[in-house]
Amino acid sequence: MSTATDTSTYKLIKRVKDEKFSIDELEDYTLTLQVGIRDFQIAVTDTQDNQVMGLEDYKLEGIKTINGRLRLIKEILDNHEYLTAGFWKGVKLSLKTHKFSLVPTKMFVADSAIDYLSVNSDIKPSFEDVGYYKQISAGLVNIFATEIKLCKWMASVYKRKAIHIIHQGSALIEGFLKHNDHSHEKALFCYVDRGILHQVVCQDGKLQFYNQYAVRKKEDYLKYVMLVFKEMGMDPKKNAVQFWGFTKQNSDEITLLKKYIKNISLGSKPSFLKFGYKFDEIDDHQYFDVMSAYICE
Repeated sequence: MSTATDTSTYKLIKRVKDEKFSIDELEDYTLTLQVGIRDFQIAVTDTQDNQVMGLEDYKLEGIKTINGRLRLIKEILDNHEYLTAGFWKGVKLSLKTHKFSLVPTKMFVADSAIDYLSVNSDIKPSFEDVGYYKQISAGLVNIFATEIKLCKWMASVYKRKAIHIIHQGSALIEGFLKHNDHSHEKALFCYVDRGILHQVVCQDGKLQFYNQYAVRKKEDYLKYVMLVFKEMGMDPKKNAVQFWGFTKQNSDEITLLKKYIKNISLGSKPSFLKFGYKFDEIDDHQYFDVMSAYICE
């Protein structure tokens, strides 16, 4: 797919488009673009009835530089039938980054955003900026690093719309808080990304905890899940764990966790969105993050 001299390329992993999707109705659709270090997802949602109309997932391979990743994303958009259209209802850019900090809303001062983030992250001003998203439902502000070159290029593509930039963690938090497929008991929601485990603890519709961890082997999942259980005073025999993302019911990590935790299950599609039959191709517990970004206002 790539004609550049470097060896980076991209691979389409998944593409689903609802039969009702219409390019003539893009002014009613919200476009979400989610960018990771080595992956790129797209979601299209009809704002008239909150129905997901399209979803795509790309793996970015052989990337050695920031410019290499940006070149691949440009290539995907340039070769796409509708992504670079300028008349979307709204455009959201969700960023996957470990550089983030959650601050109580009452303590947040916008002019000090970089100071909050610098406490636990090394920000490189030459190519990184700082963004923030107010998690009103959680009473928090998520402060995170943004990639200057990527954001500027996205703004040049979608000149007619102010791009709403959020953090992947914000999409997960908002999505899990609004998702009605859980009880009022304290529960742990896990999202397995490619090499990253996100953990969210909710109780009575309120956020109790969020963090993300790098994972390479099944023992890492056990270590970090049990760490959160201990920190949050949760009982492996009582409190439930639900998994979303790139995992399976019989995966090594879930099989191991079942030896220590009684109630483990796979999550379902976001209850606040609608899906046509075409989306039966996607497992219910996959792509919760990019689809949930739609509700981040």
